[in-house]
Amino acid sequence: MEQLEIRQRIMLDLEEIFSRNGFVTREELTDYKIHGKPYRLVDQNRGIWNPQFLDSTLSIISDPKSHYEDNHRDDGLIEYAYQKGNLGGVNTKMRIAMKNSDPIILLTKIAPGIFVPTMPVYVVGDDMSENKFLIALDESLAVLSQNIESVSPLQKKYAQALVQRRLHQPEFRGRVLRAYATRCAVCSLAHGELLDAAHILPDAHIDGYPIVTNGLALCKIHHSAYDQNFLGISPDYTVQISKKLLQEIDGPMLKHGIQEMHERKIVLPKAQRDFPNRDALEYRFRIFQTSA
Repeated sequence: MEQLEIRQRIMLDLEEIFSRNGFVTREELTDYKIHGKPYRLVDQNRGIWNPQFLDSTLSIISDPKSHYEDNHRDDGLIEYAYQKGNLGGVNTKMRIAMKNSDPIILLTKIAPGIFVPTMPVYVVGDDMSENKFLIALDESLAVLSQNIESVSPLQKKYAQALVQRRLHQPEFRGRVLRAYATRCAVCSLAHGELLDAAHILPDAHIDGYPIVTNGLALCKIHHSAYDQNFLGISPDYTVQISKKLLQEIDGPMLKHGIQEMHERKIVLPKAQRDFPNRDALEYRFRIFQTSA
């Protein structure tokens, strides 16, 4: 297989795993195979992984708790610190990835051995004076980075929205789905491809932080019902369905998928620290009661 084909195959497979689970594990990254042949996708100890089967870097790890300082800029680019040591070493293949515009994988660590992948991303800058690379989250930001001094406020707004969609929202989903063991809190559906991380307090709210206690793992039908206030969740973790829907007569989806969830207790995370915030639930529940 050609090198670009290998990269594309790896990213497609990781996307499938991520869609299914909301995250990927170090074991999955270490034991990955194509046609039975092993292809390690992450370094055992370092943040930058330069496998022998590729001419340039394949993946980089961003760990918020690491001593390395990875900074997210307002133009949408990520400042990624050199691997400590000399300017060469493992950093050399990052420069090759930049020269060749090779797609690489950004792995954001959300727990020990647990990562949320963002891919493809691109190395678009090399600041030797500050010992850091610049990473663009997609090809459009890579193009913008070529004229970084002339980026307009509208382009910056686009870049920030892209970072939110491609980086922060998937990370929030990964943390929430992991907390809820990849199950819908309302109906216990365990197919990750059909699960979302729903905000209790929305992004626009002053306390609408993308943290697990402000999230619920919900299947797409119950997420939509929650957002439209057809379904509410009380501070004591009880599901309530609007009277309007309870009185309707329709097909089996309404009856079994929504109406039968009325007064059911939600499935809570295993760890109490991840339980949904009761004050946030109460705020949203009052909105549901008013709408219902």
